[in-house]
Amino acid sequence: MQAVLVDGILESLRIGVGFLWTAAWAIIMGLVITSLVQVYVSKERMANVLGEGDLGSLAKATVFGAASSGCSFGAVAIGKGLFKKGAHAVNFLAFMFASTNLIVELGLMILILLGWEFLVAELLGGVILIAVMAVLVHLTLPENLFEQVRQELNQRDHDQGITEDPTCGMEGKDEYSLVTDGGETLKFCSEGCMETYQQEAASSGGWRDELLSWGGWYKVGNQYRKEWSMIWTDIIAGFLISGFVIVFVPQWVWNTLFLQGDGLVVSAENAIMGVAIAVLSFVGSMGNVPFAVALWGGGVSFAGVIAFVYADLITIPVLNVYRKYYGWKVMLYILGIFFVTMAFTGFLMEELFSVLGIVPNLAGGQTASEQTYFELNYTFYLNILAFALSGFLLYVYRRGLGAPGQYRDPVCGMRTDDRGPSLTHDGETYYFCSDQCKRSFEKRPSEFAQQHPHVSETGSSQSHEDH
Repeated sequence: MQAVLVDGILESLRIGVGFLWTAAWAIIMGLVITSLVQVYVSKERMANVLGEGDLGSLAKATVFGAASSGCSFGAVAIGKGLFKKGAHAVNFLAFMFASTNLIVELGLMILILLGWEFLVAELLGGVILIAVMAVLVHLTLPENLFEQVRQELNQRDHDQGITEDPTCGMEGKDEYSLVTDGGETLKFCSEGCMETYQQEAASSGGWRDELLSWGGWYKVGNQYRKEWSMIWTDIIAGFLISGFVIVFVPQWVWNTLFLQGDGLVVSAENAIMGVAIAVLSFVGSMGNVPFAVALWGGGVSFAGVIAFVYADLITIPVLNVYRKYYGWKVMLYILGIFFVTMAFTGFLMEELFSVLGIVPNLAGGQTASEQTYFELNYTFYLNILAFALSGFLLYVYRRGLGAPGQYRDPVCGMRTDDRGPSLTHDGETYYFCSDQCKRSFEKRPSEFAQQHPHVSETGSSQSHEDH
């Protein structure tokens, strides 16, 4: 008996780690793309354009969300910041859903682990879900509920001295704060976010100049690190749990929870149960994709699996965050709206795919236990490339955050010292992180010379005369 248990644990770990190995390159590449978008796509006016409840603002909320972070908690925190600043209820809910379901890394993982049919259902269903959710909110939104909560939230955060990080929207901390030249106190969630703000305030170059410098890649590396810091526990937990679920949960459990067979009733029950299982799973963000593989292997229908994947924004830990931010009424309202729309969209996807004849065949292919995960194939080489890219971004991040910091490159804002390239312009000596930034300065000195080369204690740049 003990030997069987040990063999089961080892097999669970083999499957879980095997899933992670199979999807690693996709997760890494997706996070790099997300980091590039996060750094170089401006979102300064996001809250302003999301203040209306019209179709255009809803579309913008969806696009902004798809270009945002893939972490459930990060999406909720950023959504809170948008809501506080005036975003319409429909739009901040749409933003949260898009930022956890329409992002690149999630799509790649679904494609690899579940297949193209699930990817199409995720993308098409994501748009449909947002549309259904918008209609339901417009029909059912209690009068003045969200406006009252918005006022209370702003007042409570003001009383408690809570401010959002201006670079990422997360909650700022006292230990990472600085005072701007205008006397405003800004708080940041981490040292990396504070450094990014200081760097952006000091830099003058465009994104093309920055991506040819250490400074531009530091921003990407910093964002990449933040993306990983928000989702790595969900990803590891999701993959390991999926292995144990596949090995240790007997088939009769799935047969009991999910109705078997064909028909509208079976599809509807499976979709509803898929969302319910997601609420209780505690696995959010991208960690629910490998869990979905376990459900699919257990014979759960297409509707149940895709509805489960949709539902990472209503797990119990995330619901508790809603409660702390907005109170019980809004938390229950969000739960109700999301539950109905996620289950309905999962049901709709199965019916639509059945009509089109593209519901994937569960009987085809190898089971998770039959698969061999660690081979010298394209996955191996793609993972090597992805790990090398991760190592490069981590190196650039550490190089930037650990730099001596007495000077700032006027082109990209990177901290540097007097050992790098330098030149004198109008009696002022400027130091650069790279020859590329120096060449950019030489081509357009009047554009960059406004930035003073020294770094003050608060992170803004000062001239030699200030010291």
